[in-house]
Amino acid sequence: MAVHTSRSVASAPGGEPAPGRGSGSGTPAGAPRGTGGGLRRAVATHWYAWTMVAPVVVVIGVIIGYPLLRGIYLSLTDANERNVERNIGVNHLPATYKFVGLDNYADALTGSQFLATLGWTLVWTVSCVSVTFALGLALANILNRRIAGRSAYRMLLILPWAVPGFVSVFAWRFLYNEDRGFLNKLLAGGGIDAVPWLNDPTWAKFSVIAVNIWLGVPFMMVALLGGLQSIPGEMYEAAEMDGAGPWQRFRHITMPGLRPVSTTVILLSTIWTFNMFPVIFLLTRGGPGEATQILVTQAYKFSFEISPRDFAQSSTWGVLILVLLMLFAAVYRRVLRQQGDTW
Repeated sequence: MAVHTSRSVASAPGGEPAPGRGSGSGTPAGAPRGTGGGLRRAVATHWYAWTMVAPVVVVIGVIIGYPLLRGIYLSLTDANERNVERNIGVNHLPATYKFVGLDNYADALTGSQFLATLGWTLVWTVSCVSVTFALGLALANILNRRIAGRSAYRMLLILPWAVPGFVSVFAWRFLYNEDRGFLNKLLAGGGIDAVPWLNDPTWAKFSVIAVNIWLGVPFMMVALLGGLQSIPGEMYEAAEMDGAGPWQRFRHITMPGLRPVSTTVILLSTIWTFNMFPVIFLLTRGGPGEATQILVTQAYKFSFEISPRDFAQSSTWGVLILVLLMLFAAVYRRVLRQQGDTW
């Protein structure tokens, strides 16, 4: 009789705790209270989901979590090529680097190199994202209409996205060649002197921006085209019957309808462009001089190109890049919330 009573109190039909019985919060009688009990109950109820998610969590922890924590730790030391643990032949040399606290961050934030590189990185990111979005939106609007050869145009415009990035960059490097490049041969045919596309600081900046825009437009166009096709055509028909012109329809129907898609692609494009290592590294290697060096390529240079390799400084710049992107995402999300959007 006692067993029957406890079961009737602990459970309702369907196996869920009966409300208003046992504990005041719906906890089965005798079950542990607090966070620990809730966690155990969640694991017991959704064990299959936890089992499926666990491998992904472990892989992410190994691939991302450990390097991130290791990088943060190294940024708080004076680790470089000469004082880290290493093997020279049969001799094992222990690590001798020391903990220096936030000195590396203070040096980076107060030094001219980081601020100058950050300034160009912001110009590079804003220029690429804004032009890419504008061109992608224009092409998406064109391809959203019924025009002859629309499928062929879509395929040709997506082609830069389909070609591996390093192949595209090397092709552009050949086009930019000052002596034998196709672009300068075209200019020579018109009686114009050769342009030092990659050897002049100003032209090099325009050149890397152009290549990154060429690589980024297909993604932006496809994403925005999908957003345009999700806007009901009846809205345009009703606005046209009310006398709205093309600009009014674009402003009051197209742009609000694209807002969920555009906010996402702008965020992704900003993060990708801010960290766009291949274009800068393969096209100019940050040159001429340091003219096109962005934060991520400079962090790579600290760790792999200068001598002695400065692992602490490279880690410091990497952590600062992460912090800057997190701050941007937080501000971006707050602005969207103030405008009534959710993200």
